[in-house]
Amino acid sequence: MSQAAIEPIGITNLPNQRYKIVSKKGATFTIMLAGESGLGKTTFINTLFQTTLKTHPELRNRLNSPIRKTVEIDIVRAELEEKNFKLNLNVVDTPGFGDNVNNKNAWQPIIDFIDDQHHSYLKQETQPVRANRKDLRVHAVLYFIRPTGHTLKPLDIEVMKKLGTRANLIPVIAKADTLTPNEMLEFKKRIREIIEVQDIRIYSPPIELDDQAASEHAKQLIESMPFAVIGSEEEFEVDGTYVKGRKYPWGFVDVENDQHCDFRKLRSLLLRTNMLDLILSTNELHYETFRTIKMQDGTQGDSDSTAALDKKLDRFSSNPKFLEEEKRIKRYFAEQLRNEDQRFKQWKQNIHTEKNRLNHDLATLQNELKTLEEQVKALKEKKGRM
Repeated sequence: MSQAAIEPIGITNLPNQRYKIVSKKGATFTIMLAGESGLGKTTFINTLFQTTLKTHPELRNRLNSPIRKTVEIDIVRAELEEKNFKLNLNVVDTPGFGDNVNNKNAWQPIIDFIDDQHHSYLKQETQPVRANRKDLRVHAVLYFIRPTGHTLKPLDIEVMKKLGTRANLIPVIAKADTLTPNEMLEFKKRIREIIEVQDIRIYSPPIELDDQAASEHAKQLIESMPFAVIGSEEEFEVDGTYVKGRKYPWGFVDVENDQHCDFRKLRSLLLRTNMLDLILSTNELHYETFRTIKMQDGTQGDSDSTAALDKKLDRFSSNPKFLEEEKRIKRYFAEQLRNEDQRFKQWKQNIHTEKNRLNHDLATLQNELKTLEEQVKALKEKKGRM
């Protein structure tokens, strides 16, 4: 007598049920753009989502507008839909950051905004009715680095240290087409060294040991950090197909060509493979850290609590590695300054020597010209007497 097949009880359908709920509800994703003006943040975000989320300020108005004394917070909200899945996207821009001569504490409005969103969400959680919670917690901070090819500026180091303790920090090298491939590799190496020495916390995608393909992809993303990107909203026809890129007299730069930049890798990290992890890590790590500190300091005033939060989150500032790296960078710049000064003096001396040589040659030519004129005059006089 054959034993009847045992029918599954059905718990394996739970992921399908969860998928239906998530598909119906959609998701909320908040990206913050930080970095100096003129690095192509607006162009990049429009390229990333293949639509005009932010408009470019007119160059005339931008040049005539007064300099911002403080950093502003500009929020753009959009609802994107792909294959019946809706994404409520929030793009937080920070115009004015790093634009002044004195940028002391220029990062404070950015830090305050991230902390305020955690505080707002915490306050909503403690309310009797939590159905209509507004969530603007920042899931990813894209910090745009100017492609100098040298090293990070002290302002970059300071703000990245503070951002890394509060949100998922992703460093991005802007305008990658301004550096050669070798210069870019060297620049990335220097940035990674500074990030390690300064104990700057950046987002690292998790490596899934049970999925070899996903694990290899995660390793490629980690090795590519900081991502070198190029943005373009223009399309050009290349080999019969239209692609986004930048056209120069000496060639064409394809935004989605991995040999030209890391745009596809960064897009994969943000949207295709690690969006859920960015959301979960924001909730389970950064928000929970903020919540724990707030709960522990609940009896203190707001100013004391903020000071305690800043003190605990910036616990790496007295790290001996930081001090040693700061000294090394200062020595490096001092040496570069001496070399440039010596090079300038040598250039000045060469200019002076060349000037003397040209003056001597000019005097010689003038004497020869005078001699020739006298000879011509003598010949004319001789001819006249004949």
